[in-house]
Amino acid sequence: MENSDNLELAPMRARLQAFIIDDFLITLLVIVILWDSISGSGGDVIALLTLLNEYAVPVIVLKIVYQILFVWYYGATLGKMVAKIRVVDYDHFGRVSLMNAIFRSLGRILSEMFFYIGFIMGYFTDGRQTFHDKIGKTLVINA
Repeated sequence: MENSDNLELAPMRARLQAFIIDDFLITLLVIVILWDSISGSGGDVIALLTLLNEYAVPVIVLKIVYQILFVWYYGATLGKMVAKIRVVDYDHFGRVSLMNAIFRSLGRILSEMFFYIGFIMGYFTDGRQTFHDKIGKTLVINA
């Protein structure tokens, strides 16, 4: 358990920076994994879109696993580490439990799927909590 007197909520700008870095890293990983198929499409946009459609579920699973493991084990994804922010439990300001990391990650995917409305919630809620923070019972603070 941490002393909550020294905690400062992460600014939304840092959270956005972390989001962009994390999504860039996942995209880069997907491109590397699918490079043979992507380069084999010969620049055909329809073939590329079909390929991305075929791998939509594995990409979502990759994003979920990435978020769960990093938030649970390190308290931050790579993007959050670069942005110098971290995720803590809402109740005791310590490490996020595995179950809450799972709920948070699933909530994050739902937020993405529904026009990022869950992310926008962070601008209007106490504790700057997004939908996935509420679901996972977490706060994002400066590291």
